[in-house]
Amino acid sequence: MNKPNVPEADAGISHNPERKLGIIAGGGDLPKQVMDWCRAHNRPYYALAIHGNAEERYFPEEESKFFEWIRIGQAGTGFKRFKEEGVKEVVLIGTIKRPTLAELVPDLRTAAFFAKLGLKAIGDDGILRALVKEIEADGMKVVGIQEVVPDLLARPGVLTKKKPDKEDEEDICRGVEVASALGRLDVGQSVVVQQGLVLGMEGIEGTDKLIKRCAEYVRKGKAPVLVKLRKPEQDMRIDLPTIGVRTVENARLSGLKGIAVHAGNTLIVDEPEVIRLADEYGLFIKGIVPSEYEKC
Repeated sequence: MNKPNVPEADAGISHNPERKLGIIAGGGDLPKQVMDWCRAHNRPYYALAIHGNAEERYFPEEESKFFEWIRIGQAGTGFKRFKEEGVKEVVLIGTIKRPTLAELVPDLRTAAFFAKLGLKAIGDDGILRALVKEIEADGMKVVGIQEVVPDLLARPGVLTKKKPDKEDEEDICRGVEVASALGRLDVGQSVVVQQGLVLGMEGIEGTDKLIKRCAEYVRKGKAPVLVKLRKPEQDMRIDLPTIGVRTVENARLSGLKGIAVHAGNTLIVDEPEVIRLADEYGLFIKGIVPSEYEKC
């Protein structure tokens, strides 16, 4: 079996406690995991919590010296705050919903960024890559969460008691084919396949809503599977494929049999609980290497 393509972290950089970490925090539990890790390892950090995305419960008022709330349109203000705080490295983590027009009203720095960007960045990854360049132009280094918090990436192989059978593997193969094509177009990361038929492909709605949407198309017989891959040109530092407890819950409610994720390239939030739930519901979770499905 080929080893998953996992870029190695820069030695001695992301685990250096003297380098203050800036956290751009979206939704979900991952920002909390990063902040908890920083506190446990005495690493200084400062977070920018994105309004309408970051979980308020993870940013209590009594800890306000460690974070600031900003709108997406205030990215320039946020970069300035990072510099004032002495941030050396930045991690972008958590889900970001499509912003409203009010949330997009830019500060001067962000307006200049959008003007410079123009139409060159079509798709989410293009915008994120441009954002990374902008951050690094300010003298900060953007790092991947896997470089900060070890052991978050999915391992290759079956992670659960339940294993995919031959027909499941055929659906996974079909899912890899379609998800890879979607990724090349910078559209989405996930597809749901049943008996060789594509029930749904991820677009703007995200994986959880994709799973829910596909519930009405589930056919009789062999249950469908979810396949989730990193886009071929996706930067490992930004917007990695992610699954968590909610993914497993939605998969069960929508009648899925299992989940196949890109080994070494997918984050599993709270892996022990994810695996426990999948075992309880009789679902499989498998870390796959897409190249191994090219000729199936």
